[in-house]
Amino acid sequence: MILAGGLATRMRPRTLTVPKAMLEVAGRPFVDWQLERLARCKIDDVVFCIGHLGEQIRAHVGDGRGWGLSVRYSEEGPKLLGTAGALRAALPLLEPIFVVTYGDSYLPFDYAALLDELGAREDCDGVMSVYKNEGKWDGSNVRVAHDASGVWVGAYEKGTTDPAFDHIDYGALALRRSVVGALPEGEILSLASVQSDLAARHRLRAHVAPHRFYEIGSPEGLAALEGYLATERGAVR
Repeated sequence: MILAGGLATRMRPRTLTVPKAMLEVAGRPFVDWQLERLARCKIDDVVFCIGHLGEQIRAHVGDGRGWGLSVRYSEEGPKLLGTAGALRAALPLLEPIFVVTYGDSYLPFDYAALLDELGAREDCDGVMSVYKNEGKWDGSNVRVAHDASGVWVGAYEKGTTDPAFDHIDYGALALRRSVVGALPEGEILSLASVQSDLAARHRLRAHVAPHRFYEIGSPEGLAALEGYLATERGAVR
């Protein structure tokens, strides 16, 4: 699931006429890079949750065949429902377990590892990717906890200054469909609230990503991603 329905106000005026997922990054629409990355992780079925200018994403991506993917769409309609509300609206398209990420996130890790971990365990309802950020790239919002069975999200809190919160939400989350099905339909809902609730109930495992995340939610973030992609392409050559 790719959440790509937001207004992208920090990237205006460009996003007044172009959705964030279609912004040019290193000579191509961002969504091209993101779908290539997912395909490299053996993801083959993608659903876009679209809203603001979403018809441009649909026209460019189509059925996803160009990336070796099967792509479908869920439209929020005129009322933006928030990150979790958009998932609730897409409930008929969700698999029993799925990964959700954002339409402005480029994550150099294995998305499928989240699905593998959630599918192998019955003691959690979600697996959140996290990065030991220590306040470097953005405000850290995750406190991890360790026990004999592995790593957990001990707490998730946006805007905290507590130094114990030294990890950050990396931008991809594996969830059970039942979590989304329990949410009220048609309401504005935040994925952050869902994550906080799962963490408080000790139902959210943590998957620690080894490399920093990239996002195009700001001009600085877009420039950083272009630099990373140039380096990555050079290494491949």
